[in-house]
Amino acid sequence: MILIADGGSTKADWIALDSDNNEAFRARTLGLNPAVVDAVELRNRIVNMFQLMSVKDEVTAIHFYGAGCGTPKPIKILKKILESIFVNAKVSIAEDMLAAVYAATGEDPALVCILGTGSNSCYFDGKKMHMKTASLGYTLMDEASGNAFGKKLLRDFYYEKMPKQIAEKFQEQFELDIDVVKFNLYRQSNPNMYLATFAKFMFDFKDEKYIKKIIKKEFQKFFDYRILPYQKTAETPIYFIGSIAFYFREILEKVAAKHQLKIAGIIQRPIDNLVDFHRNQ
Repeated sequence: MILIADGGSTKADWIALDSDNNEAFRARTLGLNPAVVDAVELRNRIVNMFQLMSVKDEVTAIHFYGAGCGTPKPIKILKKILESIFVNAKVSIAEDMLAAVYAATGEDPALVCILGTGSNSCYFDGKKMHMKTASLGYTLMDEASGNAFGKKLLRDFYYEKMPKQIAEKFQEQFELDIDVVKFNLYRQSNPNMYLATFAKFMFDFKDEKYIKKIIKKEFQKFFDYRILPYQKTAETPIYFIGSIAFYFREILEKVAAKHQLKIAGIIQRPIDNLVDFHRNQ
């Protein structure tokens, strides 16, 4: 049995394939980002998923693509945990950017971007990924990501820059006691996930001028820092992966058009395309 996983910071989607490459089951765990989640919690999130544990001795290979898996240290941490649980499996770990490439374009050259809890981009030349800059995560980067939008909404709410009607709805929907917010930001293990939960608020108010302005501004930042530096023309297809891109597609396409670029496709969840890629290898 083979396990293929697409692991973001918020959640990780798993698909098991049997010996005939047929889908055996699907499972979802909490996010498994080894750059922000400690080893004990990573292990707990895996072993608490019954479906995975029920086949742990049957698994012969794991292809794990995850947020936070772009450098050797976090890869080593996660690989050690997976190998200790799935003792008969050969474990392969790569960053989520590669999963996005395989899911979006397979083996054809393209610009591939992630807009989910975090954000990132690369140019894939058909064989290798090329990245203009390292990803330093939610504190310094992650433009137009769920956590970036969450930070903006919280700042505007507390600085009273949010329109009154929207602020009232925001307060109704979330626990905004200052001590609760600070506890989740500075004492809990996944502040990036916590911040991204606020971004869901925008889905219900995406036609409001205030929300549209926030989205457009962040998308422009993403293009400035993560797409335009590659200096590609409209002939190079651009693919986006993630819920932020999926739900705000119309605004994203307008920002792309402003730069004479065209979006070739948007995929909310890449796991199915990723499985198809591995089936064809």
